[in-house]
Amino acid sequence: MPGPIWLQGPIVGVPALLQPVAHALIEADEDIQALVPSMSPEAVWRRPQGAASVGYHVRHAEGSLDRLFTYARGEALSEAQLAALKAEQTMDASAGAPQALAASFSAAVKRALAQLRATSDGDVLASREVGRSKAPSNVIGILMHAADHTYRHVGQAITTAKIVSGA
Repeated sequence: MPGPIWLQGPIVGVPALLQPVAHALIEADEDIQALVPSMSPEAVWRRPQGAASVGYHVRHAEGSLDRLFTYARGEALSEAQLAALKAEQTMDASAGAPQALAASFSAAVKRALAQLRATSDGDVLASREVGRSKAPSNVIGILMHAADHTYRHVGQAITTAKIVSGA
């Protein structure tokens, strides 16, 4: 067994300062791919004791990753991104079958990795604004938060899956 992603060496093409972001996103994708496709649609969308479902955590992690990487590029959110954010609050089984959720999450991670590869060392400290309030940040701060936020929701998805399966 090769061990954790972060101990397998650098991700080709990703700047050194952004390697932890890439490692976290790849590990998050591996965990989602190992978990979600084998779950039943009912289990993916079950809300134990009213808590968020596995499906919610996957979709929200995917959407947040897209939104945060948009801010890292120095762009404002599009109307479609704002609509997706609003839709996250009312998701149910109509928001996707387990295999589709996993594939969509994987595609989002691939897009994020492509953006990391396109980010130059000279850009990581560039100032950026986040959200409607235009909170001050920088590229590396946003990307590190994106990795952390993504992995927190993956962890929640794993825990929720254990609860709904009775494990």
